Amino acid sequence: MEPLLFEYLPAILSLSGLVMISLISPGPDFAIVVKNSLVYSRKTALLTAFGIALGILVHVTYTLFGLGLVIAKTPWLLFSVKCLGAGYLLYIGFKGLRAKKTTAPLGDVHHKHDIPPLSAIRSGFLTNALNPKCMLFFVSLFSIVVDPNTPFIIMFTYGIIIFIETLAWFGFVAFCLSGKSTRKKFNAVSHWVERVTGGILMLLGARLLFMV
Repeated sequence: MEPLLFEYLPAILSLSGLVMISLISPGPDFAIVVKNSLVYSRKTALLTAFGIALGILVHVTYTLFGLGLVIAKTPWLLFSVKCLGAGYLLYIGFKGLRAKKTTAPLGDVHHKHDIPPLSAIRSGFLTNALNPKCMLFFVSLFSIVVDPNTPFIIMFTYGIIIFIETLAWFGFVAFCLSGKSTRKKFNAVSHWVERVTGGILMLLGARLLFMV
């Protein structure tokens, strides 16, 4: 196992670096984490990050099995995925634009303004899983580091690395932005945070829908 990992170490390092660069670049995932971190509890923010990491696993799995290339090469299927992703971003963005001011205290972890754990995971998961740009990124990435002779254990390692990087980065963002002191500063304007991030998500959805 160790000699095999050593043989593929350059590919592993290249993949890790490219994935981290893509994660840091602002996009729908970053926007939804910022929104849930500043508006809801730290638990909700971290569960959103976990949902995004699960969404990444979906892209990684079907891309490694060749389905990503099939989707990318099938115009109507790619268009369908794009419409689903854009529709979801427009939906949650519109909900954010309609946010109203709340007086819920930050000290109560069960305040009515928080959302259930499954809803937090789902928001992160769907934001990522329905983003065809992620699929196209991984199709391009794996076309560089994966070939027919790549052992399954190495492809599995790629998937684990990508999952951990995604969870670590968005977990870090969620942890930093969801602190009580940080959210206290935004508590009075949390509805504006939702409205602004909602507008950003709608713009991203529209851009996704009309991208070439």
